[in-house]
Amino acid sequence: MQHADNIYFQLCQHILENGIKKEDRTGTGTLSVFGYQMRFNLQQGFPLLTTKKIPFRLIVSELLWFLRGDTNIRYLLQHNNNIWNEWAFKNWVESDEYRGPDMTNFGNRSLTDLEFNELYKTEMEAFKTRILSDDTFANKYGELGNVYGKQWRAWETVYGETIDQINDVISTIKTNPDSRRLVVTAWRPEDTTPNRAALPPCHTLFQFYVLDGKLSCQLYQRSMDVFLGCPFNIASYALLTHLIAKECNLEVGEFIHTAGDAHIYLNHLEQVKTQLSRTPKQLPNLVLNGDKISIFDYDVEDIIIENYEPHSTIKAPVAV
Repeated sequence: MQHADNIYFQLCQHILENGIKKEDRTGTGTLSVFGYQMRFNLQQGFPLLTTKKIPFRLIVSELLWFLRGDTNIRYLLQHNNNIWNEWAFKNWVESDEYRGPDMTNFGNRSLTDLEFNELYKTEMEAFKTRILSDDTFANKYGELGNVYGKQWRAWETVYGETIDQINDVISTIKTNPDSRRLVVTAWRPEDTTPNRAALPPCHTLFQFYVLDGKLSCQLYQRSMDVFLGCPFNIASYALLTHLIAKECNLEVGEFIHTAGDAHIYLNHLEQVKTQLSRTPKQLPNLVLNGDKISIFDYDVEDIIIENYEPHSTIKAPVAV
């Protein structure tokens, strides 16, 4: 059996050895390859990487946020989850209503990097407090637009109707498990235009497959931030597969992760090398509340990880 960390290491090593330097939307620069696939046997342990600490509670609250059909960061902040803050904060500080110091000019030489970072933290904390306490402000500036929750649970059709893709795919798995249409998509070409979505979906489409009483899932991810984003995506879709399998009275099979542009940001290279120097540990166990039946009934505390003893966290900046 191949350990989840080693499967991920092979991706990292492949990019370090074969990646081409490319510019990107954020201006950071990447080492990039096009087209890569990883396969994780979910029968052999939950694929939460052990060679750096992955904050599982953030993965759980984000996935439940998607499944709620929510697109506002308030729910995430209520669960101490800050992973979508940067995009909402950017909308606020670039708005006509913002009256604070310029938070968009990271190249402002009138301030040292330390001074700017401290100012940024102060403004971000004020923004988060206001999102949590001010309904009107949260409704306007906590909203991220047509991101995953909207597309998964309330896809808008040209006929003025909405489609609940998650509910529909679960129903089809139960009634027609051999269907080749067990697909959920988040990609809408119109949402790639500015102001429609905070970030056009990176994990664009996933498909389920039932064989011998086991549920497998394949994700196609158009853009993969290998150091920061990929470990989250692996664990999130593995968790989604477990949740749907449980509701459909199936065992779990494989999670197959297919990448389009798989890249390591140039300011993450040292962090990747640090992680590659570490030895994988035993994978943890996923425990779901047995009293929950529907995937839509879970709360954060209903999903836990046991025996997770990873190496320490490796910090790296987020490219926005």
